[in-house]
Amino acid sequence: MRSSAAVLAALLAVGGCKAGDQDGKGDDEGGGGPSRPAASGSALAAVSSLTVKGRAPKTGYERSEFGSSWVDTDDNGCGTRDDILKRDLEDVRFRDGHCLVTSGTLTDDPYTGRDVRFVRGHSKVDIDHVVALSDAWQKGARKWDRDRRLEFANDRLNLIAVDASANRRKGDGDAATWLPPNKAYRCDYVAHQVAVKKTYRLWVTGAEKGAMRRVLGGCPGTKLPAR
Repeated sequence: MRSSAAVLAALLAVGGCKAGDQDGKGDDEGGGGPSRPAASGSALAAVSSLTVKGRAPKTGYERSEFGSSWVDTDDNGCGTRDDILKRDLEDVRFRDGHCLVTSGTLTDDPYTGRDVRFVRGHSKVDIDHVVALSDAWQKGARKWDRDRRLEFANDRLNLIAVDASANRRKGDGDAATWLPPNKAYRCDYVAHQVAVKKTYRLWVTGAEKGAMRRVLGGCPGTKLPAR
């Protein structure tokens, strides 16, 4: 298993983004734009393609609108939650030998930078939707059919194992209202939000689009993630 830090380092190497650039100069102050032109194929360039609209009401949102939790959408015999745990944890142990994860370690948690121990039933690790289901609901998903919502809820592009307490603080926040405390992960985090919203044609608010540009302006070479 590759640690979260190793995965991040590989992404930065491909995108030409240095870890020290990832605090997104001005991202908390609401000022500043891209310091260098957006490269073709970069997450920053993709921000321009996102439609801007106001946040719709949360009326009607329920987790069940996105189908049963953690179903086996890829027919590999394992639920999505265990697939992500296998992908993101190290020293993984299984109850059944290949699928049901019982323990492991989240090394260099993307949101906090700490190591977090996972023990099934007593977990301090959550599987987070980078673009929260509620946020998606208010920005286009309310009009989708059930199959599209099920696909979204289980898309690996939009899922990551993270520290549970940080995830609870995030709630359904978008880039304008919440960023990971671990500044070294912010470029990758926002790049994934851009990729998910572009893939599913979800809109963003004006404040959200501005926040995306500010963060990615500090690392304009970061590639747009793909499935």
